Amino acid sequence: MHWIDLTIIGCYMVAMLGFGLFFLKKNEGADDYYVGGRNMGSLHVGLSVVATDVGGGFSIGLGGLGFVMGLSGSWMLFTGLIGAWLAAVLLIPKVKGNKAFDNAYTFPEVFKYYFNPKVALVAGIISAVGYAGFTSSQILAGAKLATGTFADLDLQTALIIMGSVAVLYTVMGGLKAVIYTDTVQWAILMVGLIFVGIPISYYAVGGWEAISQTVDPALLSMTNMDWQRVVYWAVTIIPIWFVGMTLYQRIYACNDEETAKRAWYLAGLFEWPVMAFMGISLGLFAKVGAAQGMFDYLGVANAAEADPETGLPMLLRTVLPVGLMGIMMSAYFSAILSTADSCLMAASGNVVSDIIGYFKDVDHDSDTFLRFSQITTLIIGAGALLIATRMTNVLNLMLYSYAFMVSGLFVPILGALYWPKSSSTGAIAAMILGGGTTLALELLLQTIVLNLQVIPLFNLPKIVWSIEKLPAGLDANVFGISVSAIVFFVVSLIFPDSKGSKAEVQAQENINATA
Repeated sequence: MHWIDLTIIGCYMVAMLGFGLFFLKKNEGADDYYVGGRNMGSLHVGLSVVATDVGGGFSIGLGGLGFVMGLSGSWMLFTGLIGAWLAAVLLIPKVKGNKAFDNAYTFPEVFKYYFNPKVALVAGIISAVGYAGFTSSQILAGAKLATGTFADLDLQTALIIMGSVAVLYTVMGGLKAVIYTDTVQWAILMVGLIFVGIPISYYAVGGWEAISQTVDPALLSMTNMDWQRVVYWAVTIIPIWFVGMTLYQRIYACNDEETAKRAWYLAGLFEWPVMAFMGISLGLFAKVGAAQGMFDYLGVANAAEADPETGLPMLLRTVLPVGLMGIMMSAYFSAILSTADSCLMAASGNVVSDIIGYFKDVDHDSDTFLRFSQITTLIIGAGALLIATRMTNVLNLMLYSYAFMVSGLFVPILGALYWPKSSSTGAIAAMILGGGTTLALELLLQTIVLNLQVIPLFNLPKIVWSIEKLPAGLDANVFGISVSAIVFFVVSLIFPDSKGSKAEVQAQENINATA
């Protein structure tokens, strides 16, 4: 890469660290650090929501989907639009419209209100683990982008560089810095894709004629997928809009309920069709470039030899001229940082407020709490970086983290908000067994073969149990959510809250108010 491009990228990284340092001096307490001062407008929050949700993992992951599936991969983010708009209608009025959450900081505080502190503790642990995985996926996305761009950069070194920048910036800045800089970062990404990345890449591979002659016609169809994949995306991505800690932080950060709704409607439109087709198209262009031998000089002779998720970085590295390359890479790094910082903030909030706060009362307005939060964020960020060194696929890491959270938390939050007979015992059981089912099935499928060693004294053969896929080819998350729903319903009826849950009390208050 030319020194001009390196300089642009370096300046961008320094600028992001500078933003973090600026807001480090501005933050005055937990409201600033975790919920952005609670006075944010719909434009800033909406762009921050989509920047966080799509961000680097899906940006690089979408390129990989476009490389493998073609245009049909865009349907993945259609589920993001559905989830955003459903949350605007069904969730935001229940949260932002309830004065009980005027001073809330985290998603599990909703469980604490409707159930009890133990339920909030379990939810906090699940959410913290999930968002540690999210953070790792973003660091890995940045590392893959960097290694595909810089010829002599290995993955481990790239992980350390991207991880350090993301973690340090987040530790210093807090959510207020995250939301404001997300707006700038998302604008950079949109301008970079619309005016630089897409037109230059399209021209470089030979336009539509070359694309249609090079790739399988199925990749140019919107139906190049099976129904199992549709179910997988739907049950994994739509529910995250109801259980995502990063999203609750932004709901709390909004001025009022209407501001939050407008932000979510805006975010949905940016997810699909805007970002969906831009990311998929670039991945498809990379497929064409690989088939044309465009990446021979990188040691990739054809599309079959390319890692789908590095196809996009290799394409941009090959076709972009000096100067524009630095701008485009900065755009992608901005997307990665915009998600990494939000996910890290979410995990930190869960650990400090929901887990540590369960055992010890904390003063959210003290300087000591702010410094402790920053230290916690630093520790979690280091752990996320370690996780990233163990994974190789950005999109799988992100979706596995989604699945773990969704299968444990989705049913209980719907029950808390909409089913008066929900109980604390039912919520905990559903979280543990729903999330546990998904995790167990995912691990089983990853292992493929489970060996059960019989006592060697009798010289009996080893028993081998081979599993290639789950019933009907469905994803483990489908079974996890199903188990969670059944357990939640049955246990709530068998073990109701002794004095009536908050949901029952609120339902009765609503009836009285209507009467």
